[in-house]
Amino acid sequence: MSKHYDLIIIGTGSGNSIPGVENHDKSIAIVEKGRFGGTCLNVGCIPTKMFVYAAEVARTIKEAKKYGISAKIEHIDWPSIVSRVFDKRVDPIAEGGEEYRRGPKTPNIDVYDQHARFVGPKTILTGQGSKEVEISGDEIVIATGARPFIPEAVLESGVEYYTNENIMRLEALPKSMIVYGGGYIAMEFAHMFDALGVEVKIVNRSEKLLRHLDSEVSDAFTELTKQAMETHLGSNVASVAAVGSGAGAGKGENAQEGVEVTLENGTKVQADLLLVATGRTRNGDQMDLDRAGIEMDGGRIKVDEYGRTNVDGVWALGDVSSPYQLKHVANAEMRTIKHNLEHPDDLQKLPHEHVPAAVFTNPQIASVGITEDEAREQGLDITVKVQRYGDVAYGWAMEDETSFAKIIADKHSKQILGAHFMGPQASTLIQQIITAMNFGINAEQLAKDEYWIHPALPELTENALLGLDFS
Repeated sequence: MSKHYDLIIIGTGSGNSIPGVENHDKSIAIVEKGRFGGTCLNVGCIPTKMFVYAAEVARTIKEAKKYGISAKIEHIDWPSIVSRVFDKRVDPIAEGGEEYRRGPKTPNIDVYDQHARFVGPKTILTGQGSKEVEISGDEIVIATGARPFIPEAVLESGVEYYTNENIMRLEALPKSMIVYGGGYIAMEFAHMFDALGVEVKIVNRSEKLLRHLDSEVSDAFTELTKQAMETHLGSNVASVAAVGSGAGAGKGENAQEGVEVTLENGTKVQADLLLVATGRTRNGDQMDLDRAGIEMDGGRIKVDEYGRTNVDGVWALGDVSSPYQLKHVANAEMRTIKHNLEHPDDLQKLPHEHVPAAVFTNPQIASVGITEDEAREQGLDITVKVQRYGDVAYGWAMEDETSFAKIIADKHSKQILGAHFMGPQASTLIQQIITAMNFGINAEQLAKDEYWIHPALPELTENALLGLDFS
């Protein structure tokens, strides 16, 4: 069986937002082997932040004493937390999205639920249920995302392990957990489970956590995490083994009761379970792209500034091709490619200027633009200001002694080159800087040409801007 379409979309994360009323006259195929909504909705951004919010409520209760309030947590109802996230929010959205695309409101769309592999130029083998189908398209958009990277030491061990794809659906909270990794996924889960009462042990090959960030932020975050949790940094994992009566993986009589990680420096770390969060692998390698002549570049599908692959009529967006594995970037790329599909004579470039990011850890972190080290490596003449939360009025109210904002600007143009916030509400506070950078508002204008509500927390940003030296 074979069928030809005007447009094929592979992946229902951001790619699912391409079809709209403006192309109801086109025949469209959507291919999704997993749950509709992609990583962000089902196993990424949205559920993790819902868990993190619950964790932050728990942390607030634990730290209430410093505000003169006596409080304690009587019980963590993990099944209730899981149900709030998935049963009441995420799962109905995913199911509703698929029902909509399969339903009478989009009669021009066919949905295929099997894996997609290219078998020739602009031709894909997929399927519906148990039936294989070969489909081809005038235009194809690849938006298949990425998956967890699993190190060889874990794969070879045969030990049961968890990733972001299943850790949030645990039946019960473990007493202890090894978090293998030091990036944003690892640190968000470490924060979440630590706040909910799990003994978290972090294992990371680098001496620094979140080492991709500005060094001042990474150093400060690493030290704070060392104080809060058991950390084993600066050593690779040599081996992983199950421990317990059966010392096997999975359920049943031989189920493992725990896991032991041995580091190259000889240290052994034990816990009830292992969460692997050591990075992401883009899914282009699973699609036989070479059969369609589609080129890869360093693990990513290679695209030009407009989102086009080297094959005419084949586009890619999101984690599978973008240098930024961020949902808001995938959405922005989707909007660009949607425009380019509809207006081939008026192509827009992928919006990769001033891309911000946030890490929902404790403390929260947000950044945009370049780091101080990058600015100095580029030979830029810069001015830098680090402003402490504890030096503004709202920071006094919060009794904050560790958080800060860091702003980097060009000494001559006064344009902001980068901003890095570490502390409460960082992902919200940084938005004013993002706006200024995108619209060319320089640091002096931003600080002096608008009101800053007193004594609100944005005074942190105001004072950081005023502290830049343009003399």
